Amino acid sequence: MRFLADMGVSQGIIRWLREEGHDAVHLREGNLHRLPNGAIFEKAHSENRILLTFDLDFGEIVALSGPHQVSVILFRLRNTRGRSTF
Repeated sequence: MRFLADMGVSQGIIRWLREEGHDAVHLREGNLHRLPNGAIFEKAHSENRILLTFDLDFGEIVALSGPHQVSVILFRLRNTRGRSTF
């Protein structure tokens, strides 16, 4: 599978996805950390990637996207400050 991680997603997750054989990239890798959400969505669409994010705005973007089909995994965690294994 092909993934694009938004800035809130740990780069450790990307490393793990790659170890599992997936094609995964993080916005930080391309120095795209200031890219607006609409452009992030378009990048995911043009590269046929599943977007990984904590940003609730992408739910609305997907709802209004019309013909652009992008899968979004929206993480909602209670304790994001705890110790992570990634």
